[in-house]
Amino acid sequence: MSGILAGKRILVTGVLTESSIAFQAAKVAQNEGAEVILTGFGRLSLVERIAKRLPKPAPVIELDVSNQEHLDGLADKVREHIGDDVPLDGVVHSIAFGPQGAFNFLEGTWEDVSTAVQVSAYSYKSLSMALLPLMREGASIVGLTFDAQIAWPKYDWMGVAKAALESTNRYLARDLGPKGIRCNLVSAGPIKSMAAKSIPGFEELADVWNHRAPIGWDLSDPEPAGRGVVGLLSDFFPRTTGEIVHVDGGVHMMGA
Repeated sequence: MSGILAGKRILVTGVLTESSIAFQAAKVAQNEGAEVILTGFGRLSLVERIAKRLPKPAPVIELDVSNQEHLDGLADKVREHIGDDVPLDGVVHSIAFGPQGAFNFLEGTWEDVSTAVQVSAYSYKSLSMALLPLMREGASIVGLTFDAQIAWPKYDWMGVAKAALESTNRYLARDLGPKGIRCNLVSAGPIKSMAAKSIPGFEELADVWNHRAPIGWDLSDPEPAGRGVVGLLSDFFPRTTGEIVHVDGGVHMMGA
């Protein structure tokens, strides 16, 4: 099969519904020739059902990134699907979570904040290390962020967690670069996904894009961000690492 990911094996986390960026990344990756494996957390049967809606059904591995046993056993579970001594060419980190308290900056507790940082930022490193034994020179790790350069309305400690993710990406790129592994992030605009429903005041936050995206932004279309992820997974960016690519309709560069 031809395509920019032809012959590559890609693991995608965070697929929960068809409206997620992770689902679109998996879909585009398959259409570009990749063999895709998904991970799911919690409602595994839902992820398995959604996986059947991809161009080709994809296997699903249970993964809770806050569970060290899950991380320790992940490489072996991936080998069951790709085979022994077969490299994993790409990883998509699309995992974020914050308790409700994390969306109140002044009232958020350390328990709220530490959970948000562990699941949304530290897991980028822990997932990468869990899969490092399977990756070779030329592999690509791509995560998803939400522009952490500024303070957004309602986003609060999740914004801090995304800032931590962006810093984690730079340090991971530094340390995995000598192994020939690239680490980059896609900074996507807001999408009306299941994850968005858990953000109090999401509509107010997303409304910014209705007024400030010079090229326009569709809150119901995750495909542009998914394509950005696949671009970074491909060999077309062989010396790009530690980067944040904005797929947000241009909002990040607009003044007030």
